[in-house]
Order: sequence, then C-alpha cells, then structure tokens
Amino acid sequence: MSFAALAGFSGGLLVAALLLTGAVLRYLRHKAILDMPNHRSSHAVPTPRGGGLAVTPLVLLMVGGVTIWFGDAGWPRGLMLAAGVGLAAICWMDDRHDLSARLRFGFQFIAVICGVTALDGPVLQGLVPVWLDHVFVVLAWVWFVNLFNFMDGIDGISGVEAGSIGAGVFVLSLLAFTPAFIDLGVIGLGIVAIMLGFLIWNWHPAKLFLGDVGSIPLGYVLGWLLLEMAARGAWMPALIFPAYYLFDATSTLLRRALRGEKIWQAHRQHAYQVATARGMSHGVVSFLILLANLILIAIVFTPLPGAIDGVIARLGLALIAVLLLVGVLRFWPVGRADQYMDE
Repeated sequence: MSFAALAGFSGGLLVAALLLTGAVLRYLRHKAILDMPNHRSSHAVPTPRGGGLAVTPLVLLMVGGVTIWFGDAGWPRGLMLAAGVGLAAICWMDDRHDLSARLRFGFQFIAVICGVTALDGPVLQGLVPVWLDHVFVVLAWVWFVNLFNFMDGIDGISGVEAGSIGAGVFVLSLLAFTPAFIDLGVIGLGIVAIMLGFLIWNWHPAKLFLGDVGSIPLGYVLGWLLLEMAARGAWMPALIFPAYYLFDATSTLLRRALRGEKIWQAHRQHAYQVATARGMSHGVVSFLILLANLILIAIVFTPLPGAIDGVIARLGLALIAVLLLVGVLRFWPVGRADQYMDE
C-alpha cells in the first residue's frame, strides 16, 4: 500500500472511532448504563461503561477488510472473526447482566479454539508436536484475553497498550524487509488509529470506559495478532511488545495465589493500581506505560553493540525496562489520592 493509502486508511479509522465512540457515549448516558464505584474501583463517580460497542466492531471490521484486501479471506480467518463477534455479544450481555464465570470462560475457550485455525503455522516453530503446540496456544491465548481485561483499570491504559502493540507490529512490517508481515503491519496501524480515536474520550478523566465488550474482544484480536507474528517467525517481538501487561498481570496473580487469596476476585494489587492509590494521576501512569512500551519497541529494533546484540540480550533488556516501570509504579511516594479515578 502507498503512503497516501495508509494515511487515508488510518485517518478514516481515527475519525470513525472518534465519532462512533461519541455516539455510543450518548447512547450509554441515555440508557444510564453506568459503572458504579465500589471499594475495589479506581473511579469515584458513576461513568458510562460500554465504549467497546464502538471499538470492537471497528477492530473486527478493520481486520476483516485488511484480510480481504490481502487475499487471505479463507474460512479460518472468517471463523476467527465470527468467534470474535460472538465473544463480543457474550461480553455485552455480561456487562449488562453479570453472567457466570463458567459461562464466560467457556465462550472464551470456544472463541480461542476457533481462532487457532487462523494461525499460519505452529507458534513454537516445531519444537513440540502440533497437538501440544495447539494446547499451549489455547491456554496462552485465553490467559492473554483475561489479563488484558484485568489490566483495563484506569483511564487510557488499554488504549495505550493496544496502540503500542499495534505500533510495534507496524514498525516490524516496515523494518522486516520481507512481505511476510505487511498485512499484520496494516492491521497494527489500524489498531493504532482506532485507539487514538477512542483515547480522545477515554483519556483522563475518562468520559466512558471500554467495558468487557471492549477489553475482552480487543485482547482476543491482539492475542491473535501476536500469536500470528510468532507463527511467522517473529516470536521475540511478540513477547516483548506486551511485556509490561504480561509481567504485571502474571506476577500479581502468582503473588495472590501464593498468599492463598481467591485469584478470580476483583482487587487493586496491580502495579498501576498501587500507583494511583498512592496518588499518581491516571494520566501520568498511562503516559509512563506508553513511554515504557516505546522503549520496548526500541529494544526490539535498535542495533546493540557487539556480543550483546542477540535474542537473550533483548529479552533481558526488556525485562529490565519492565522491572523499572513496575518499581516506579509500586514505590511511588504516597501523595494526594487522584480525585478522578477510573474503572
């Protein structure tokens, strides 16, 4: 695609996300579909929940459109997108009526199993039998869907994370010097544009939240995008781009499990939640995460000197960057609690 085509593509998606999110916000206010604060919330006032009604359709349609444009519109990709639509429908029902965890997880596993058919090859590059590769992918993908939902807790954070992953994939497509990643790069650029349009409404103080109808399908699509990168050989960037979300969500879950806490219950123990509880503004937290994500992207693509220029070195530097961010968030000096708290 030419520069003009990419500019029109991304600009159109940004405007569409901006306008559609505004329309959804009016609908949510009219129907009084609000996220009410409680003792585990990070927001202080009732706020419309369901911004995913704008984001999710745009993301799924964009992926479908890019798929058709690049001639990949076989039944596996169509099945993956159809599963995403079904997952979004279940999540909207959950936003309105609080479905059981068993039902939610059941639909997530069904969607992910359908999505596995859309991957171009084994994610573990043939290191294990194909059936074991599929088992790993299903478990990892379901975990990613849920961790993305768990981490959707303050103004701007999910838009920043999704946009950062999309930007990383787009840069990969530019610098890989192979056509293997071009379609994924265009999808990444589309995600960046949609998230920018949404962030205009969701940046601190947020006028509306994604809700499960946004965060879970978004995690589903991003999970596919990262796994597809790994299946095409770019497994290192697929690990590094979402490294902060992977580390914060997983380490927090493990700590809670070791303390004997009920890990499925809502809490405020993620690093970003600790930071806002200690007085750091939601906008500052999201900006720091954005800065760390840009550093992670730079680690993937910046040539390193001599002997340290390798996969292990890059993974180590990514871990250091994430640990520094988590340290700043967890040990931020106690200050005045932010009066505008988010979901």
